[in-house]
Amino acid sequence: MLEEQVLEAQRHDRSSFDCGVPPLNDYLHRLAAQHQKKGISTVRVLVESETPQTILGYYSLSAAHVAHEALPTETRKTLPQYPVPCFRLGRLAVDLRFRGRGLGQVLVGLAVQRCLQARQHVAAFAMLVDAKDTAAQNFYLHYGFTPCVDKSMTLYLPLGRTV
Repeated sequence: MLEEQVLEAQRHDRSSFDCGVPPLNDYLHRLAAQHQKKGISTVRVLVESETPQTILGYYSLSAAHVAHEALPTETRKTLPQYPVPCFRLGRLAVDLRFRGRGLGQVLVGLAVQRCLQARQHVAAFAMLVDAKDTAAQNFYLHYGFTPCVDKSMTLYLPLGRTV
């Protein structure tokens, strides 16, 4: 069974993770635990309950904002004319050994769920992501993200309204 866990440097085997993208591997291997300790981002890993030390994939979240002008006109109409609070999906990767199982979709869903939970305590309009290349951009577009006006590789996913 799949489980989402907070990254624990001593518990999870970061060194064997390989998604095929050196900067994403390097982040998990060297920086993720430090960033988590310093409050820069939270890192969550996807594991199988039988082998929780093996990281199937991961994502990171942090606080962010987007400039009002970066959003499409229709979206801007209902928002204040200053930077809009958001969450940033900083990194998302699946180990090459586990590709083709829909884990990218699972990780996006888990990240959205975390943002919605956090939104009960801290307001945020959307989840932002900076796509690293066209393939990543297409991945996020497939899941309903919209490109920002000023930077098409920066995309956002509105998190809906709260009552």
